[in-house]
Amino acid sequence: MSKPRVLILGGTGFIGRNLVKYLVENDLCSKIRVIDKVLPVTAYFSKEIEEAFQKVEFKQGNLGNEASIKKCFDDPDGKFQIVFSLAAETKYGQPEDVYQEKVLDVAKKCGTYAKEYGVEKYIEVSTAQIYHAKKNVSDETAKLKPWTNVAKFKLQAEEALKEIKVPGLIIVRPALVYGPGDIQGISPRIITSYKLKKMKFLWSGDLKMNTVHVYDVCAALWLISQKGKVGSIYNLADKNDTTQKSINVILEKMFGIETGFAGNMASTFAKMNMTSVTEEVNEKHLTPWADLCKQHGILSTPLTPYLDKELLYKNPLSINGTKIEKELGFQYKYPKMTQELVQEQLDYFLKLNLFPDLWKK
Repeated sequence: MSKPRVLILGGTGFIGRNLVKYLVENDLCSKIRVIDKVLPVTAYFSKEIEEAFQKVEFKQGNLGNEASIKKCFDDPDGKFQIVFSLAAETKYGQPEDVYQEKVLDVAKKCGTYAKEYGVEKYIEVSTAQIYHAKKNVSDETAKLKPWTNVAKFKLQAEEALKEIKVPGLIIVRPALVYGPGDIQGISPRIITSYKLKKMKFLWSGDLKMNTVHVYDVCAALWLISQKGKVGSIYNLADKNDTTQKSINVILEKMFGIETGFAGNMASTFAKMNMTSVTEEVNEKHLTPWADLCKQHGILSTPLTPYLDKELLYKNPLSINGTKIEKELGFQYKYPKMTQELVQEQLDYFLKLNLFPDLWKK
């Protein structure tokens, strides 16, 4: 059986770059084309990611522009059988018209061209934040009630792709993704742990923040593209049942700090003034972080301790990721978030001089 030709939309982002590395290292495709508006030379790639990208075709393109999208799919050597769609605005706290343009409209345009060019599998990477935030674990049939604007427009994108009837459509909803290259998942928590003796978070330690390692996400995406049932939805979540407390325990060991929680009463009071509380929290960390980077000769870094208020509300992320195991035989190779895995994530940025080396003597 011949290897498929693969198109990755939004391929220089966190998941995209790791997916490229996974596909190249495992020699899974006859051709890989990567499309992104961000050039590899400005994307803060590790040496391993750089080497992987040398073996694929990269095209810079704005996927909000139909002419650019057409160029993505055009190839004199033949059509792309598999499309991995990772192209979307992922930053929190943006105006809704930004998400309309960079999440929903991009999905509609890319889906339309995928249909026109006759792709066989279209893997849309969404988010588990579209589920109703509640204590019960959410499987793929759970109630949908997006609790971030990114998720709100991701859900609309899912529905739009179904209406377009994109051939081979499969939707993937990962929990909080972490690993080498992550700047938005758990990285802000890592950053806010610098040079502190004690740090207190809102709510309580049992607040669910279910996770999945990016390497498992990449392996799952490939398996889904090969064996996933068209029209299906697959959650991705490890076995860790990650909570605020379990993340904090790791940070305590890594940074030698003490962490705690404000509790529900104090946190509920803060909720009524969330805008001012968020501003206070960010002001507490942004300037010291900038100063610390300057002291260590770091003039530019994608890392920031900034947290949008959308992420500070009491919205548990409790996800059942077993369907892919039962239906497709997938195995999570990183079932538990460990200190070693979080350190590996930190080391990615330390090697690139994007995070101050606090341990250097």
